[in-house]
Amino acid sequence: MNLMDELLGDLRAETASFEALLQPLRDEDWELATPAEGWAVRDQVSHLAWFDDAAARAVTDPEGFHASPAGLSSVDDLVVQARGMSPAELRDWFRAARGRSIDAFAALGPRDRVPWFGPAMSAASFVTARLMETWAHGQDVADALGVVKEPTSRLRHVAMIGFRARPYSFAVRGLPEPTEPVRAELTMPDGSMWSAGPPEAAAVVRGPMLDFCLVVTQRVHLSDTALELEGEPARAWMKIAQAFAGPPGKGRAPRSG
Repeated sequence: MNLMDELLGDLRAETASFEALLQPLRDEDWELATPAEGWAVRDQVSHLAWFDDAAARAVTDPEGFHASPAGLSSVDDLVVQARGMSPAELRDWFRAARGRSIDAFAALGPRDRVPWFGPAMSAASFVTARLMETWAHGQDVADALGVVKEPTSRLRHVAMIGFRARPYSFAVRGLPEPTEPVRAELTMPDGSMWSAGPPEAAAVVRGPMLDFCLVVTQRVHLSDTALELEGEPARAWMKIAQAFAGPPGKGRAPRSG
């Protein structure tokens, strides 16, 4: 299996997991507040659908994509515009938009460049980012519904994009890019080990991969995890870690005292 087939297979699986959360919902459940301030379940769905349509356009019509209004500076405006849609319309939009984007991705090689709201990305990184977004927004929906979203081996993609985004976490806040290396040593859901970064690095992040992914997507406060941080470079990074594009995220308040 080549890299794009692997990534697209995992994106399809993560999409199915997200849709499984939506399938049993009553209409009123779509209005439930999620941990993302000001966003209901419906807003999580419309956000993914809008950016899936943008992703398909970026691949199939790059010139048209560049001519379209920027989306990252107005994500709240975008979800507000979709609040007149019914739950059925939102579900259908998400399914159709996700299908269009996956079909577009399937025609690409892993190193093909795709324009986006910022620097262009390789197709492999682009698909990984869509998987990360789907997982993170699915976590928001699961939290709103009070259900447990079982972790899977697909978290390795979220972990990798979060690890590679370390320089961005500093740059987006106007902070100097870190020079000291950091290593991540994480336990995957099946108990196997996953690592990234130089083995000789003095600064290390250790712990469950799920916790690492929740931190880098800003779905949980660092203090509410079992992550162990060795060295100031690791601590400084985890305090501001951000795997997703856009301005600095607000993060989540700690649950523990």
